[in-house]
Amino acid sequence: MKRAYMARFENRNTRLVYSIEHGRTCPKCKKNLDRCSCRKMTVRPAGDGIIRVGRATKGRKGKGVTVIIGLPMSDGQLKQLAKTLKQKCGSGGTVKAGTIEIQGDHRDLLVTELKGMGYTVRRSGG
Repeated sequence: MKRAYMARFENRNTRLVYSIEHGRTCPKCKKNLDRCSCRKMTVRPAGDGIIRVGRATKGRKGKGVTVIIGLPMSDGQLKQLAKTLKQKCGSGGTVKAGTIEIQGDHRDLLVTELKGMGYTVRRSGG
């Protein structure tokens, strides 16, 4: 009986409005976020080729972090570079939205490291 009941309603043109069964879904491809294919292919806008190293405290309760912006890399490459830079600085950090954040004020060290890797680097901010 259950199978006949389901077969009767399978052909309706309805969509799921809300369910906690499947978790969060992507608004574009309607797949689960861990299986989403459109988020993995995000293309960053091409910059001017200059990497900017600055300091930020906004939204961090006054704690300063060094922010590296403008790296022309994919997410995997950014994570690898962030790992090596964090080891050079001896501190923690993260990769968020195409930028690398390293805890503490390490601008001078990071500028010399990135110049040694062959990038055009500028200090930004005060």
